[in-house]
Amino acid sequence: MLRTMALMCCALCFQVVPRLKPPDVRYVPTPQNVVERMLAIARVTSADIVYDLGSGDGRIPITAAKTYGARGVGIEIDPFYLRDAIDNARKAGVTDRVRFLNQDLFESDIREATVVTLFLLPQVNERLAPKLKRELRPGTRVVSHQYTMGADWPPEYAEDVGGLMVYRWTIE
Repeated sequence: MLRTMALMCCALCFQVVPRLKPPDVRYVPTPQNVVERMLAIARVTSADIVYDLGSGDGRIPITAAKTYGARGVGIEIDPFYLRDAIDNARKAGVTDRVRFLNQDLFESDIREATVVTLFLLPQVNERLAPKLKRELRPGTRVVSHQYTMGADWPPEYAEDVGGLMVYRWTIE
């Protein structure tokens, strides 16, 4: 009886969630020191709602919650990484401040964000820029690891973090 219940529980824990579509970017984790600089460059406070578009294992919203007391939302299209992110938030004790959504970042409602973080590819950033400008309120900070938004939207700030670039924009 206990064995049957345990097997049922395991089946539920590892239930397959269908993928929405193939990701536009292959997941590569942002190093923790870069995560910390991204959040510092964004000037995150406890009043912020940090959206991480393509959140992978959840390290950016989790760090924003743990370090700054901010609320965080991770948008991740791949259910495999979504499970990791949810588990990592639980382990970090921040499930009351962080949530993860299995969504396409181009279709997600990001209007409540006060900070948006990214580690995408240049062509994805350029496709995303109009959505950011259209949906985000003035004063919202956008911080990207490694890639800019293209020639049409130059960053207001750039910093080299151990050979990796971090860029910031503020929505006007």
